[in-house]
Amino acid sequence: MAVTLACLAVVTACGPAPQATLPQSPPAAQSGTQSGSPSGELGTPGAPTNTAEVDVERGGMEPAIVTNVRYAAHDTYDRLVVDLKGGVPGYNVQWVDQFVQDGSGRTMNVRGGAYLQLTLFPAHAHDEEGVSTWDGGPVYQADLNNLTDVVRTGDFEGRVGIGLVLSRRAAFQLTEQDSPHRLILDVAH
Repeated sequence: MAVTLACLAVVTACGPAPQATLPQSPPAAQSGTQSGSPSGELGTPGAPTNTAEVDVERGGMEPAIVTNVRYAAHDTYDRLVVDLKGGVPGYNVQWVDQFVQDGSGRTMNVRGGAYLQLTLFPAHAHDEEGVSTWDGGPVYQADLNNLTDVVRTGDFEGRVGIGLVLSRRAAFQLTEQDSPHRLILDVAH
């Protein structure tokens, strides 16, 4: 039964909806499943219900590598999936007034109705030679129901920033999954 549930989780992680993939390097593979929010369950959830900041600390691990960021529309929410090599690191999700580029501190000029900042730590979006594992950007056009753009806000000092430009502020839900490692952020329409 556990194998069936794990397979179902993998199949439904991005569902049958049209999906866009941001530039990537080959994905990683590992095992297991864990929910990262009060309303998180395996499979396809209903509309998310949480709007509070989420802060998950994970010390003592090697930095995870962001290998891919993708997104898709579902019936009641838009989904952003961050594929990771090396495990799911700590993360913070919070509402911000604008996106600021890590390192330089420059304001990133993107227009939207609301801004949700996801920061992964310890994490990198480059390999040991400094070659990016998440190419393109920094702004990726999503054009989903609520998620209009995805913004790479940084890859600096062990932190990777991913901004979600939304049409409006809405509830969200986080789910951690393994096999392969990924962090899933669902935002209600």
